[in-house]
Order: sequence, then structure tokens, then C-alpha cells
Amino acid sequence: MLRSHLPLNALRAFEASARHLSFTRAAIELCVTQAAVSHQVKSLEAQLNVTLFKRLPRGLMLTSEGETLLPVLRESFDRIAQTLSRFEGGHYREVLTVGAVGTFVVGWLLPRLPDFQARYPFIDLRLSTNNNRVDVAAEGLDYAIRFGAGAWHGTEACRLLEAPLTVLCVPQIARQLQTPADLLKHTLLRSYRADEWTQWFQAAGLPADTLVPRSIVFDSSLAMMEAAQQGVGVALAPAMMFSRQLATDVIRQPFEVGITTGSYWLTRLQSRTETSAMLAFKAWLQEVSG
Repeated sequence: MLRSHLPLNALRAFEASARHLSFTRAAIELCVTQAAVSHQVKSLEAQLNVTLFKRLPRGLMLTSEGETLLPVLRESFDRIAQTLSRFEGGHYREVLTVGAVGTFVVGWLLPRLPDFQARYPFIDLRLSTNNNRVDVAAEGLDYAIRFGAGAWHGTEACRLLEAPLTVLCVPQIARQLQTPADLLKHTLLRSYRADEWTQWFQAAGLPADTLVPRSIVFDSSLAMMEAAQQGVGVALAPAMMFSRQLATDVIRQPFEVGITTGSYWLTRLQSRTETSAMLAFKAWLQEVSG
């Protein structure tokens, strides 16, 4: 019977009364009489065949049945309110939650976001950054943009773009680098992937047994490049993600040699059904990265 005819007024009267533990204050909130609220609650109790309140001389006290019903109603009313608040100008505003590698967000995504916003004004993008370690399920993400080989358990991955790693440093250091071997005199900066500099030196033509100097390890390319810009050392990072710094000569790329250790991927859990907002974001990303 309840499924075919939900007593919404009675449920609202109960929820307000339970919050205030008072029919009178609930009536004020709902702009009805105290008698109307009391009647609605009694009607709900009769329909459910339970007692929801103990009537006390100075207010109300929830019964165990009332305590069971209250949180369910609160969550339901909150969800209804949140959904209704997303309607604007005859459109429904969809929420899209994306987690992404900080380097990708700052160096590539942010300059292009105004275009996405202009095309899809009724998608509310919620963006969080990480250092390439992310738990899509635990964080409740629709998508995660990651760097790697594209293979993550239980995940569908769509390749976006490559970002080869190359040498980046401040102009003062760049002027000291005539050959790749000159790098061995400087502090090297790298990510947690230990073989990156070894791969780069081999690609640059140095012997395979070249002893790589002691380096500083960072968990974020953004932090690593900040260190490079302060002259701490020479970074091995994706030049594509730092094009603005290169364009303004804050940093330089002294050698053309680059190595590819992975790509950026748009990923989602295979169990996550794509919404219209997700599909729009994916299509946009594929277009602007292609």
C-alpha cells in the first residue's frame, strides 16, 4: 500500500517533529497548525501500525521504530533537495567527479577547461588532483586520469596522449650543458621510477654502464619542476606539461632527446555505467587531445 501511495505529507510532518522533538516547532517550520502535524503523524502511525513517538508532558521522544525511520527520511529528503537544486533555466545540472594527476591538470587541462565549460555549461565538474596514486571506488570518482601503461585491474582505459620525458632546467644550468655527459656534474631530479635517467642517458647515446649521479626523488612532477625552477637541479619531466614555462624562458630544454615511459589515460571502473556527462567529457577530451 505504501508503494502505491506514499504519505509524503505525513512523512514530512514526522521528520520535522523528530528533528525538533516538538509538534509545535514542526508546525511553525511547515507553516501549518500544531493539530495538523499531530494528525499527520497519527495517520502515519496508523498506516504503519507502529508508535513513532512517546508523547511526554514537555515534548516528544522517539521510539525505536521512530529512530529507525528518521535517518532514512533525512537522507531521502536531502537527496531530493540536492536533485531539485540542480535544475536551472530549464536544464538539469549534472555533476561529474574527476581525479587526475596534478601535472596533467595544471600543465594541460586547466588552460583548456574554459572551452569545456562553454560547450557544456550544465555539467558541474568537480576536480581533484593526485600524484598518480588513486582509488577510484573509495574516492567516488566517475573518471580518473592517470599516467602509465593503461593496464589497471577492473578498469577500462582510454588513451589520451603521450608525454615524453626530457631534460628541463633553468637557463643558468642549461648554458653549462653542451653534451649529455655534462649532466653528470649536476644534481638530477626524478620521479619514483628509478630507471628514468638511465633510460634517458642510453637514448642520448651514453654507454649503458654510465653511473648515474645521486638524485633527488619526488612524488610529483609539479614539486620536481618547482625545485628545478629554483635551481636545485635538472629535472626529467614531460615538456608538454610545462610549455608555458618554456615559452617564457623560465626553464629550458637543452636537449631534444626524449623517452616515452607511458601515456595519460582516461580511466573508469568497468562496473561504472557512463552517464551523459561522462560521455560528453570523454568525447571532449578525445577531441582536444587528438
